[in-house]
Amino acid sequence: MLKKAVALIALIVAVGAAAPTAQNKAAAPKLTSPKEQFGHDVGDDYFLVNYTQYVEYLKKLDQQSDRMTVLDIGKTEEGRTQYTAIITSPENHKKLAQYKDMNRRLALAEGLTDDQARQLAQQGKTVVWIDGGIHATEVLGAQQLIETIYRLNTKSDPETMRILNDDIIVCTEVNPDGMELVSNWYMREADEKKRSTSGIPRLYQKYIGHDDNRDFYMMNMSETVNENRVMYREWFPAIMYNHHQTGPAGAVLFAPPFRDPFNYNFDPLIVLGIDMVGSAIHTRLAAEGKPGAVMRTGAPYSTWFNGGIRTTSYFHNQIGILTETIGNPTPVEIPFVLEMQLPRADVPNPIQPRTFHFREGIEYSVTNNYAILDIASKRKEDFLFNMYKMGKNAIENGSRDHWTIHPKRIEAARAAIEAAQGRGESGENIGPRAALGGRGGGGRGGGAPLAVYTNILHDPKMRDPRGFILPSDQPDFATATKFVNTLIKAGVVAHRATAPFTVAGKQYPAGSYVFKSAQAFRAHLLDMFEPQDHPDDIPYPGGAPRPPYDVTGYNLAYSMGIVFDRILDGFDGPFEKLPDVVKLAGRVTPAPRGGAYVIDGRVNDSFVAVNRLLAARQQVTRSSAPFTTNGKSYSAGSILVPATPESTAILEKTAADKGLTIDGVQSVPTGEHAPFQVRPVRIGLWDQYGGSMPSGWTRWLFEQYEFPFEVVYPHTFDAGNLNAKFDVLVFVDGAIPLRDLASAQGGGFGQPAADSIPAEFRPWLGRVTVAKTVPELKKFVENGGTILTIGSSTSLGYHLGLPIANALVEVANGVERPLPREKYYIPGSILEARIDNTSPLAYGMDTKALVFYDESPAFRLQPAASLKSVKPVAWYDGPSPLRSGWAWGQQYLDQAVSIVDAPVGKGRVVLYGNEVNWRAQPHGSFKLLFNGIYSGSAASGAARGRATDQP
Repeated sequence: MLKKAVALIALIVAVGAAAPTAQNKAAAPKLTSPKEQFGHDVGDDYFLVNYTQYVEYLKKLDQQSDRMTVLDIGKTEEGRTQYTAIITSPENHKKLAQYKDMNRRLALAEGLTDDQARQLAQQGKTVVWIDGGIHATEVLGAQQLIETIYRLNTKSDPETMRILNDDIIVCTEVNPDGMELVSNWYMREADEKKRSTSGIPRLYQKYIGHDDNRDFYMMNMSETVNENRVMYREWFPAIMYNHHQTGPAGAVLFAPPFRDPFNYNFDPLIVLGIDMVGSAIHTRLAAEGKPGAVMRTGAPYSTWFNGGIRTTSYFHNQIGILTETIGNPTPVEIPFVLEMQLPRADVPNPIQPRTFHFREGIEYSVTNNYAILDIASKRKEDFLFNMYKMGKNAIENGSRDHWTIHPKRIEAARAAIEAAQGRGESGENIGPRAALGGRGGGGRGGGAPLAVYTNILHDPKMRDPRGFILPSDQPDFATATKFVNTLIKAGVVAHRATAPFTVAGKQYPAGSYVFKSAQAFRAHLLDMFEPQDHPDDIPYPGGAPRPPYDVTGYNLAYSMGIVFDRILDGFDGPFEKLPDVVKLAGRVTPAPRGGAYVIDGRVNDSFVAVNRLLAARQQVTRSSAPFTTNGKSYSAGSILVPATPESTAILEKTAADKGLTIDGVQSVPTGEHAPFQVRPVRIGLWDQYGGSMPSGWTRWLFEQYEFPFEVVYPHTFDAGNLNAKFDVLVFVDGAIPLRDLASAQGGGFGQPAADSIPAEFRPWLGRVTVAKTVPELKKFVENGGTILTIGSSTSLGYHLGLPIANALVEVANGVERPLPREKYYIPGSILEARIDNTSPLAYGMDTKALVFYDESPAFRLQPAASLKSVKPVAWYDGPSPLRSGWAWGQQYLDQAVSIVDAPVGKGRVVLYGNEVNWRAQPHGSFKLLFNGIYSGSAASGAARGRATDQP
């Protein structure tokens, strides 16, 4: 009786204590449901919410709920405000700044002991990032975010309350502009059966469309900068979840684990954590009776590439989850795929073929969200401590001798083992049987000679760098500063020298940048400096290489052309930590009366100065040979500007804006090597209906360097009279076909019918064709125009009859054919090319350059080339040009030409086989493109006027 009485009293006290909270909650305004807000439930067939409507609803819930705070995280490229919703319990909101700081301390792992970290993990909360909408036509991701936010703010079941207590959820629409465009496009049709997310007229991100999920180490786009700041400098989520659409054929969704290869730079706790969280998703789906989830080989996704929103997280010690789920407001069919009906490890729970409705996709997505939030709650301390542990591991590995083992090191070790085997040194303990642990494969004894491990895999010369130094006296220090800022925006710690210093016997000037490897995000630092070594991913001997998920070689220090030193031993100096991105100070040395200014043509931003001066009708020339003045030497291609009040004002502002150093001099070269005049040009940049990502990237690039240009669609090219409108035409990869398809003759091109789209977009329809467009391009160049072609568009060279041949072919049975993939395959990688920097196309370049190559064209010049003044500007000067990535059969590139400069009539055509502008990342090759724009000035030395190609 006494126990019952005590229990009853306790219950009455508990109820009384809870009553005020319950009364306050009851008095709060009721949360508006999606149906009340939009007139539809999220996931109703034939209905989508746009971003404007989403923001209105988000702000309304922010006012109504004490579980959520909405934050402005920056502007998009189209100028919209991007918001993120922070959702957790009301009690957690009261201490949100404290929890945020705990997470930061754990993530950065500086000055903490393991015991202190465990205490913080016990007291802290798991921050989980959930996003949607990055690929805007994959509409499920954005719409599920609305439903998830609503449920987390309204549900009061025990699981949700536990999640809200243990987790802090960061919900972010990561492509607001795309959500607005695609939702409006879909809903524009009054007849719901005519609605479709396909056929949108332009890219669903202002510049780069689908490539918005390839920008996360580079951060060219505003949205990427916003999102990385939240993840790597402010909130440091332990888990991030990136929603995508659509799932593999015959299934509903893909969820991790991922297939190999994974990137060897990040911590093993990443791979294991991904598998654990992925298993939680699959288990919950099965438990809820939601079949059709696949993993690993069920889809092509891996963890090698750094630049996606979920993959960049791996290099910051975060568990990044990707799912690809079917679901569209217009119901879709799950097809019958026989292989997907047999249960196996990667397809544990097959689904029957049937119609699949949008609401089902929403429910699957919410289940996935809850699976992640549930495990983040139940294993909160593990996730938080492991985040710290990964940071601590990185700091320790960067503070001592450490070796990152990658495929080339394994190859070197295998060669040593085979050499020893040939000498009969180790009997059963070497060669393939060593992998099984000797004779019986039981692991007792056996293995390869230990000396191979010690001297080959752990060769002292091959140890990881303790840091990197970027000297401040390198030719393009402004671009080096951009590289440094890119790393800082990704949360990497950077330092700058306050005075001259010496490391490893080399002197460095003040202002040099320093990165030490002993930091939590060491994996990202190494991945941006060190070359990638992708394994030969070949399923069986003699088979074709398996394509990677994205590119294989991408380290920015190489592609941006940065001068740096790898430091193998510990070092220190007069270094200050950089608190934020750097604004480089520029300087203009006054020019004497009647003098001129010299701008170093090796600096990319010198073209900003050129374009500003030309826009203001100021005279600009370029030196045609190296010269010396005032005791200082300048390279060919240096930019010379007469000193006038107008030019001085422009250059002073440009120097301040871009950190340029501009010298005032008394005189400039004359005589045999007199400068040539640079003239304003009218640039036409190809694009097409639906948008081209390479064109969009180039558009963005031209805007950054202030080139004047016009976007041009196929109908304009086909109409002719191009010389009256343009001086330079730029055709990026994918613009000019090698041959016309049958559909091209009929006018279809896989584009929508003109009468099915708004009139304003109809002039964008059509494609460049060999039959109709190329003759007009031939007239344009013969009449003095310049055409720059990149990647596959270099096929124009064949159409114009240039003396070139495809370098990547073989003859089989008397017939020439492209090299098969079994023999030759180079996906996105960084190669070394020899450069003829006496050519005006290569002014400002060194004699060697690292260039981006992605299954790119390569040429052999035919004997007639020299007679027609067709010249190589860049070529692969040996059988092993690979410097970062993967190059199967790279020997076929030996002496193949990458860039061709060809005069045609009064004009010129430039063939850029490698993608000099790829995703606006290879700053080290931008000058090749920029020089090409003004190459007509170098060739003619005189104005060509405004000719017309009409009779």
